[in-house]
Amino acid sequence: MLLAWGLVILWGTFLFFAVTEENSAKQVDDLGSQFTEIFIKQQENVTLLLTLVEEFDFHVRWPGVKLLTSLLKQQGPQVQQIILVSPMGVSRLMDLLADSREVIRNDGVLLLQQLTKSNAAIQKIVAFENAFERLLDIITEEGNSDGGIVVEDCLLLLQNLLKNNNSNQNFFKEGSYIQRMKPWFEVGDDNCGWSAQKVTNLHLMLQLVRVLVSPTNPPGATSSCQKAMFHCGLLQQLCTILMATGVPADILTETINTVSEVIRGCQTNQDYFASVNAPSNPPRPAIVVLLMSMVNERQPFVLRCAVLYCFQCFLYKNQKGQGEIVSTLLPSTIDATGNSVSAGQLLCGGLFSTDSLSNWCAAVALAHALQENATLKEQLLRVQLATSIGNPPVSLLQQCTNILSQGSKVQTRVGLLMLLCTWLSNCSIAVTHFLHNPANVPFLTGQIAENLGEEEQLVQGLCALLLGISIYYNDNSLENYRKEKLKQLIEKRIGRENFIEKLGFISKHELYSRAAQKPQPSFSSPDHMMFDHEFTKLVKELEGVISKAIYKSSEEDKKEEEVKKTLEQHDNIVTHYKKVIREQDQELEELKQRINTLTSQNEQLQATVTQQVSQIQQHKDQYNLLKVQLGKDNQHHNSHGDTLQMNGIQTEEVSKLKEELEEWKNKHELLQGQLREKDSVIEKLVSAVSAELDPAANSWKISCEYFIRWTEKLCLCFPKELEMLRSQIQLQSAEISKLQMENQKLQVMVPVTCSFIYGNCISKTCLPATVAAFLNQNVLEGYRASAFYLCLYCNLLWDFACCQSEVKALSEEKESLKQQLDSSSSTVAILQDEKSKLRMISWCFWLTRIRKYLH
Repeated sequence: MLLAWGLVILWGTFLFFAVTEENSAKQVDDLGSQFTEIFIKQQENVTLLLTLVEEFDFHVRWPGVKLLTSLLKQQGPQVQQIILVSPMGVSRLMDLLADSREVIRNDGVLLLQQLTKSNAAIQKIVAFENAFERLLDIITEEGNSDGGIVVEDCLLLLQNLLKNNNSNQNFFKEGSYIQRMKPWFEVGDDNCGWSAQKVTNLHLMLQLVRVLVSPTNPPGATSSCQKAMFHCGLLQQLCTILMATGVPADILTETINTVSEVIRGCQTNQDYFASVNAPSNPPRPAIVVLLMSMVNERQPFVLRCAVLYCFQCFLYKNQKGQGEIVSTLLPSTIDATGNSVSAGQLLCGGLFSTDSLSNWCAAVALAHALQENATLKEQLLRVQLATSIGNPPVSLLQQCTNILSQGSKVQTRVGLLMLLCTWLSNCSIAVTHFLHNPANVPFLTGQIAENLGEEEQLVQGLCALLLGISIYYNDNSLENYRKEKLKQLIEKRIGRENFIEKLGFISKHELYSRAAQKPQPSFSSPDHMMFDHEFTKLVKELEGVISKAIYKSSEEDKKEEEVKKTLEQHDNIVTHYKKVIREQDQELEELKQRINTLTSQNEQLQATVTQQVSQIQQHKDQYNLLKVQLGKDNQHHNSHGDTLQMNGIQTEEVSKLKEELEEWKNKHELLQGQLREKDSVIEKLVSAVSAELDPAANSWKISCEYFIRWTEKLCLCFPKELEMLRSQIQLQSAEISKLQMENQKLQVMVPVTCSFIYGNCISKTCLPATVAAFLNQNVLEGYRASAFYLCLYCNLLWDFACCQSEVKALSEEKESLKQQLDSSSSTVAILQDEKSKLRMISWCFWLTRIRKYLH
């Protein structure tokens, strides 16, 4: 508690000194500054105070904030340096903005205002301590422009942080804080009854916008902020205020100045401003409405200056806008109906008005329309004016010189001379038109040669400048007004030294120095409105070269002319190559665009190809998977069908293959018919054998008779085979003797062979049940030979059955069917050979048995 009271006492002391100083301004000793100097002499006092400010206790923190604010007011730079070198000194003070108690937070804003004055290092630290975010939050919480004095304090602190600090301005722009300024300028339709605090807040907000786009800032930073304001809609919101009704005059004036600097030198913003229309019936461009205010002498002086500045900023580095203004003066574009007023008509009206301020403003505005644009200077020579009814029209240039020679007010003459100097500079055609009037040169020399008062010295200097421009940019196309003759005229009537002295009156004038400081025209009264900022640049550029041109001899002029011609030739060559380069750049740009287009198309095609390749691979994988899943029996057939489908066989080929398949099916059916016929023959043989093999026939005679009958039947069935067997018997008769010797061996081998064949035959699952039962009977040895022969035919039956199953398998595929049919044919041939061999063996066997029986 004692600590709190001590802080309060110290703060009260400083407050007493401050009040005393206010009441006694003539007091010699600054007691407050002395006390502050004693207090900060020991830096530990300030460090201790920073520590106390960190305390949360209200009775300690609040007096500490007030005391530190008083110290900064008394000895700002010294206290700033102590806080800057203190560990975390600035960061401690930044915590005041986050205090939930509004009293401490608001006093913290005032403390930071004093702390950030004229100290870029502290400004950067405060900005990077998230000051912008916190201050904008406070402004939003307090109601933006409708807020109280807290909003004003925050705006003043923001101005301290941003003004003349490029680093903080860049940080403010990159942090997207410009976008958060747009809600500040949202005003309603009812703009009556604005409070004084709201006017102050909005005025500071407009000034804060101007700080970001000030012409004194680096061009790059200003341009980026201008673009950001356009893209976030801030410029559009300002134009809405500009065209709104019921807005206070000072706010309207500051809004015009703000819009001027937001659009200055930015083509995008200038184009948008040219498209803005006032809410009138019919709608009029905002430029026209503003010019109407500028040439209206009943409007406030400050407002007229603001409109002139807006018009200058609109035309600054804007050749498109300059052309649009000058085009409204040309005969081909003037509205014959007179229903609408153009910008050119307003400028001409102001130029020849009885109000000197309107004359000056219109002349300066028209000069800005011609600034650094030789083409428009030549086009403006075509403008013709109707001065009075019945008189022929005169050119705008002639009318300006006529008014100039009539001896009007100084402000009017200064404005017209500035317009003529801007018009004739760097335009030889305009100089020729000016010199073509024989009254112009004598008027200028007369004005320069006279010894007039101090007010007229400025006019004399401008006349000397205009005559010097007529000499320097003279192309010697007029014989009576060649450079050399004009210089001789100056030397005879004025004197070179006197001419240079009068020319120097311009740059030595006090109003010239004020105008050269900044682009915005700021004058305390209309009488001080003499020079324009851009015109001061022109004077600085031409004053030296004109002085040299006056002292040059004819030979030097000739050399200079030659140099100029050479330079012009070089300039023409450079211009030609620039044109070629520009065309090549355009072609290159077109080729780049084509390359980009082709590249994009190529990428699309590559993507399509990749997609198709992946689809083909998927189809292949699916095909392989299906191929694996198919069974072994129909694998080849299905794969063949898939191959046909994949290869896209035509319908004609498919029909042809179907015809071939039908043909093979017919052949297959024919072969099956032949097999059925053979099966029927075999069945007849089996039935005949079973009928004739009677168990009661036990004699060999009956057996022989049966064999003979059965043999005859076989002969009837197989006549060709019988003939073959007979021939073979004859060939083998020589071997009968050998067979007799092996009789015993054959008797042993035949039963074994028969039993072996018999066992194999009955084991065939394909034999009929009746045949197997018959063979299982215990027959006599005489019947074994017949059973043996029957087994051979049963075996043949089984082979044909196997062939039949193979032929059925051939129906599933064309190629396999053909091969199986060939195999079946070969099998039949082999069986026929085996059958003939078996017949031969059986005949031999029976012959051997017959011989044995006969013996």
